[in-house]
Amino acid sequence: MFSETFVSFHPFNNNKMKNKFSLTLFLLLGVLVSCKKELDVVNPNQPTPESAATENGILALGQGGVYISGFRGLDGKFNDGVPGYFWSGAMGMHALMGDEIGEEAANWFMNQLGCPDEVVLDNGTVVTNPQNPHKQYDLLREVNQNANQGQNPTFHEWANMYNLNNACNNILSVVENVRYVQGGDVKKATIQAWAYWWKGFAYSRIGSIYYAGVINNDPNKASAQYVTKEAIIAEANANFDKAASLLGTLSAGGFYDDVMAKLIPDFCQLGKGGVPAPDAWLRNIKTMKARNILVNTPVANMTATQWGDVLALTSNGIKADDNVFTGRSNESGDVWSPLTGTVAAKATGSAGVNTYKISERLMQDFKAGDKRKDNNFTQAVAAWIGNADRGITFNTRWGMTDGGNGLPGVIVYSDRTAGGTELYLAGSYEENALMNAEARIYTGDVEGGLALIDAIRSYQGAGLDAVAGNNLTAAQAKEELRHERRSALAFRNVSFYDARRWGIIENGRTGCTLIDANATLNNNATIRYNFLDYWDVPDNELAYNPAGDGSAPTKNPK
Repeated sequence: MFSETFVSFHPFNNNKMKNKFSLTLFLLLGVLVSCKKELDVVNPNQPTPESAATENGILALGQGGVYISGFRGLDGKFNDGVPGYFWSGAMGMHALMGDEIGEEAANWFMNQLGCPDEVVLDNGTVVTNPQNPHKQYDLLREVNQNANQGQNPTFHEWANMYNLNNACNNILSVVENVRYVQGGDVKKATIQAWAYWWKGFAYSRIGSIYYAGVINNDPNKASAQYVTKEAIIAEANANFDKAASLLGTLSAGGFYDDVMAKLIPDFCQLGKGGVPAPDAWLRNIKTMKARNILVNTPVANMTATQWGDVLALTSNGIKADDNVFTGRSNESGDVWSPLTGTVAAKATGSAGVNTYKISERLMQDFKAGDKRKDNNFTQAVAAWIGNADRGITFNTRWGMTDGGNGLPGVIVYSDRTAGGTELYLAGSYEENALMNAEARIYTGDVEGGLALIDAIRSYQGAGLDAVAGNNLTAAQAKEELRHERRSALAFRNVSFYDARRWGIIENGRTGCTLIDANATLNNNATIRYNFLDYWDVPDNELAYNPAGDGSAPTKNPK
């Protein structure tokens, strides 16, 4: 299974951006993916008295296991420089299927991955998917072969998240035997909370995109017992609960802050990415647990109990002044390259210039007068037209401005200077508030939900008139919520989840803005996406770790 990770790693230091790290990633299929011997550092992921059983060793493992093994761990033939590493590549697939971006390039079959089944233009002309096979889920099954190695699009999120999970298993297996100089109980509990948090994160991502997975809480071991996606989400929440239990015993300051300041790379400890106090971290956990309910349940199927759970969790979720878990680039691109490390970075530039193209549907979802659109995007050309034999939905008039267009107090989506972009790795205040708003609207508190939407627009500098207090119907409030999740949470890796739970990937979308192959602007097009809701288990896994007796189905029946 793609879950063995061995990391030899010096902690990042923002004051020494030219520091290098040595990384050896070994997957269970026996392939050596990367071996960079730049430092003579004893491997802290192989517990010995000289390495991980020391305080510095466990902290190096805690940092490297997350930021390198989890977020950058694939290299060589398993990676492709066009999509890039996890946060630009695997998350780019989510942004494609959520119609935030388009892509013409065929690397990882991503142009086909984001190509809808058919488009109906304003004049009634039907433009079918020019790719073969037409249906996206047929494509995913055709290319889901171990022989495709890293070109299999289903491989990447699975491999990265199981790398992350296994790194955390190794942390937990070593932490009990570490010799601490002082403050051992606090330091051990903090490191354990860190490992359980990231295990919860990894299982959340696996259970939110794959039809089945494996639960593996032993380091460097495989499991052939596949379980349902629901069981994976339950395991995610169980790990979050373990982290929460530990955090309940900790207080901000002292040894806690000392450890967290070494687990989080210095260059990430800016803005909202500073060390979260234990109570703030607990609120981060509640936000993630609310997300696990919301994004994995079609909105039409949400029960009163589920809405109540989302409301309760988000009422105690991330606050506006809480620190959260974020990523930043640095000059040497240790984890994130300033120019290519995120989806937003790879979508920045004039229309059509960069790997990812700004979707016309994202642009139409900004309400008229929204300063966030004015501050981040420019209609630089009449239309950029890609190769029609790869589809037409990536055609666009829009580019994203590097560093924004200078409007004070307005959020900037992409800044490609080193450390410029704040990448939200998990939850955020805006996401928490909008989940709370949605729960309120769907349980009858329309005005309470609208007030939260107004609050987020004010927080991000949108400059829009208030919608609360205008006697909007529940249907109108839901549409305001849809607009706001598209705008406020752009490039935060939830767009596909929303398209799935709102039924858009299955039922399509009407009234779309679209540029056709003749550069004609359509304002009332229909897009029928027909995307697969949950992916099959990658054949890269099954080829070496076949499902054992009693396993859940590894293929989505759709």
